[in-house]
Amino acid sequence: MAAIFILNLFTCKLIAQQNTGPVKTTHQDTLKGSVTPERAWWDVLRYDLTVKPDYINKTISGKNVIQYKIVKAKHTALMQIDLQSPLKIDSVKAGGANLTFTKNGDAWFVKRLQRSKNNIQNITIYYSGKPKQSVNPPWDGGLVWQKDSVGRPWMAVACQLPGASVWFPCKVYIGDKPDKGASVTIITPDTLVAVSNGRLQRQLKNTDGTSSYTWAVNNPINNYGLTFYIGKYEHVSDKFKGERGNLDLDFWVLDYNREKAKGYMVAEVRKTLTSFEHWFGPYPFYSDGFKMVEAPYIGMEHQSAIGYGNKFRLGRFGLNPKRLTYWDQKTDRMIVHETAHEWFGNNITANDPAYGWLQEGFAGYAEELVIGDLYGPKASHDFFLSRTTNRIGNKAPVISPDNIFKDGGEDAYLKGWVLIHMLQAIINNDGKFKEVLRGLNRSFYHQSVNSAQIENYISKVSKKDLSKIFGQYLRTTQIPVLEYKIDEKSFEYRFTNCIDGFTMPVKIKLIDQRWITPSTNWQSLKLEYLPTVDSVAIDPDFYIQAKIVK
Repeated sequence: MAAIFILNLFTCKLIAQQNTGPVKTTHQDTLKGSVTPERAWWDVLRYDLTVKPDYINKTISGKNVIQYKIVKAKHTALMQIDLQSPLKIDSVKAGGANLTFTKNGDAWFVKRLQRSKNNIQNITIYYSGKPKQSVNPPWDGGLVWQKDSVGRPWMAVACQLPGASVWFPCKVYIGDKPDKGASVTIITPDTLVAVSNGRLQRQLKNTDGTSSYTWAVNNPINNYGLTFYIGKYEHVSDKFKGERGNLDLDFWVLDYNREKAKGYMVAEVRKTLTSFEHWFGPYPFYSDGFKMVEAPYIGMEHQSAIGYGNKFRLGRFGLNPKRLTYWDQKTDRMIVHETAHEWFGNNITANDPAYGWLQEGFAGYAEELVIGDLYGPKASHDFFLSRTTNRIGNKAPVISPDNIFKDGGEDAYLKGWVLIHMLQAIINNDGKFKEVLRGLNRSFYHQSVNSAQIENYISKVSKKDLSKIFGQYLRTTQIPVLEYKIDEKSFEYRFTNCIDGFTMPVKIKLIDQRWITPSTNWQSLKLEYLPTVDSVAIDPDFYIQAKIVK
């Protein structure tokens, strides 16, 4: 049962802030974030990427073979390919012929061959240059050129926020996953090991002192989920008996951390997968295996090649120890959070960064679920309150403007988590929230979706109209205020500071604990015994404020 707290009704400060106005956009924003005519006519089927990083000069060169399907009979003759400066496209080939192209910022427009009658075609893009370097990975995104603790080269890439075109040519619009998967071939000095998504297909030793490692996934993958890591890696393997049989577990860590991977990391991953398969359904990529790779940054949810940098310790490395609560330090939060993204982020992918709450909100809620499975419901609830109370900024709505590649922002994490937690409290009144979670991963298996699709699904399965709740918490910065008054033998209440028609079930304490469903109109509850003003309390599961009126 949720704990109850009492609000100071006379001093409660309303901190809701309104949106600061329309977001200024540029033509480049639209080219990057929208389905332009030069993107709309073709669907990505597969990427086969080859990349050769140069650690000394901090440059890369390579090619991407894009297999695509023509989905519109009548269309522009131009094909938009995205590659961010200072990288440049050197040449484009199809059917043995060179294709011409022009550049508009980070969008490149290729004039494709017209003579082929097949609706499935290939195009090869050769590129090179000095890519954007990530200074604060993974938050700013780009190539990471570092050294391990004994001074050896350690390279990686993390690109969710700037987009995958920061390191290879692609359709950077994240609503189009390559349906047939992808391969990544990394050419590296043969003293180092290269790791990427999925399974190792081959390792070739070249005549120039380099080796080529080819990795591949056969499942659809979001473009920013493609990655590589290069370092002095060693391999640890294990098995997990899951809902779909034996799942291969692979851990690639720097050689001096091998024993930590064999003990600590394997155990933490097993506990996490057990919890998530219970709540979310089977791991979505059995055929590609589960892999975690030690990274020179805190973490990143690269599909079947999760980046891990939490130093093999419980809690969250890098945070001020004073901010770490007791329950914070009972799980490895990076293992839990990034693994959760295999379901919410990689299986179900937001088709626009504006809908980032679909990934980050559910991943935050997933941490709560693991604590609950390991330590019980009270621990789970205490963890939730410690992570979310008084930490939501409300400077802008959770959902940002779409079609301009703008991230949903910080509140996508905590306010998204709080919203899902509230929905769980409301829906679990009928015991259906687990059905919602598993159903989402089944119904939107390997898909890219928008927020409305997920909102409508949750309403449908729960058999509750939740549209006003989603509208309130995702699209405004207003914190609903529960106004109430006590008059003779009735308790009267309503919502203010909210959208028109807003209503939401709320659990409160009067004489006893009970559910009420306030709306924007006054309602009256007849009571045999009236509560005192200071005994009225709202369950902390609900992100609302309260105010007594006369």
